Amino acid sequence: MIQRNAIKSWTLLPDVEVILLGEEMGLAEAARELGVKHIPNVARNDSGTPLISSMFQTGRENSNSDLLGIINADMILMPDFVEAARRSRLRSPRRGQRDKFVLLSQRWDLDVNELLDFSDGWHQRLSSIVARQGNLHRPAGSDFFLFPKTCYTGVPDFAIGRAGWDNWMIYKARKEKWPVIDCTPSVMLVHQNHDYSHLPGGKSHHEHPDTNENIRLAGGQSAIRYTVLDSTHQLVRGKLVRPQISYLRFMRGVELFLRAVFFFLPEDMIENVARPKRWKKRIQKILGNRKL
Repeated sequence: MIQRNAIKSWTLLPDVEVILLGEEMGLAEAARELGVKHIPNVARNDSGTPLISSMFQTGRENSNSDLLGIINADMILMPDFVEAARRSRLRSPRRGQRDKFVLLSQRWDLDVNELLDFSDGWHQRLSSIVARQGNLHRPAGSDFFLFPKTCYTGVPDFAIGRAGWDNWMIYKARKEKWPVIDCTPSVMLVHQNHDYSHLPGGKSHHEHPDTNENIRLAGGQSAIRYTVLDSTHQLVRGKLVRPQISYLRFMRGVELFLRAVFFFLPEDMIENVARPKRWKKRIQKILGNRKL
């Protein structure tokens, strides 16, 4: 149900081609029903999890678009997404289009318990429901990335659906000095809440062995610290602006500065210096939440 809602919303967007990747049960039938392209052959790791590198390569080989995107199959997109993509691509009329950037966003979490009605005006109705009942997810992790085809041509063999690879996407963009554009102020990206019954033991992907391998491939903990707070631009009312300073963004800047200064320390010591509050919480938990 969640996947059908998501994919159906994508098919209603203008100037968008949907490609479903993988060979999971029912995927081919759903692709035929919804009228989208389906490519089953995606490389997997030893535990059978599809690899991001293969997914990106397959997308490049099977799309004529200058822009590629990857999005989780529980995310509902509305027309404001396409407009954000267009605005992010544009530079000044004299300088033409951007050839390097990545677009991302925070998501809105919503309980969805039935197939959505996609008749005329569906996105206005859904927006109203999200405004009343949804919750803006914290700026950690990202559920979609959109970028020019020339970006991310050498992605490690990350496992999809596990932690770390999305943070690396932001880290990579910052390292390459590409604009990292947060469109949260302009786009309502809806995440349909779910459990983790599809994973071994019903546990979150953060506890999966593939996550540890993703972290290793990313280059360690420092590369997976990057979040939406590390965006260089925001899309606000159709224009790209520098993000306004906030407490979270300021503290993130302090953390990056401390990590750069104390780069020679072991990772656990850098964590203690750069994120003292997190360590305080861990110590409190160990001591039975006694006040420090």
